Amino acid sequence: MKADERRAAIIDRLTDHVLAEGLAAASLRPLARAAGISDRMLLYYFKDKADVLAAVIGQVAARMTATMAAGTAREPQPLEQLRAELVKLLFADDFWPFMRLWLEMASLSARGDPIYRAIGEQIGRGFLAWGMAQLDSVDRERDAARLLVSIEGMLVLKSIGLDDVSEMAV
Repeated sequence: MKADERRAAIIDRLTDHVLAEGLAAASLRPLARAAGISDRMLLYYFKDKADVLAAVIGQVAARMTATMAAGTAREPQPLEQLRAELVKLLFADDFWPFMRLWLEMASLSARGDPIYRAIGEQIGRGFLAWGMAQLDSVDRERDAARLLVSIEGMLVLKSIGLDDVSEMAV
C-alpha cells in the first residue's frame, strides 16, 4: 500500500474514532491505538497533533457535506423548505455524532483554542457557501447566514434538552 493510501486509511479510522469518542479522546496515544499503529508511526504520517486533527476534522466535514448533499433536494429551494429538510437530517440520531463533535469544537474554540477556531471557521464558511448554493432566494448570502444561525441555535437547544422548542421553530 502506498504511503498516501495508508495515510488516507489512517484518517478514515481516526475519523470513525473521533466521531464515536469525541475530541476528548483525541490525544496521540488513543488516536494511534484507534488507527492500529504506534504513536511514533502516527507522527510519521502527520507533522504533529494539529496536523492529525486538521486531517480528521477535514474528513468529518467531507462526510457531513456528502450526507447533507444526499439528504437534500437537487435544486435550489426557499429558505424555510431547506431549513425544514436540514433539521430532519441534521438532528436525526445517526447524524448526531457530527453535531456533537461540532458542539465540542465550538466549545474548545470559545475557550481560545486557535486550532479549533480556525477549523471551525473554515467549516462554518463552507456551510455558508453550501447554503448559498442550495437556496432559491434573491439574497442568498443573507439567507444562508439566517440558515446557519437558526440551525446553530436549534443545535444548542437540542444539546441541552430543549428539542421541543427547536421543533416549534420549524
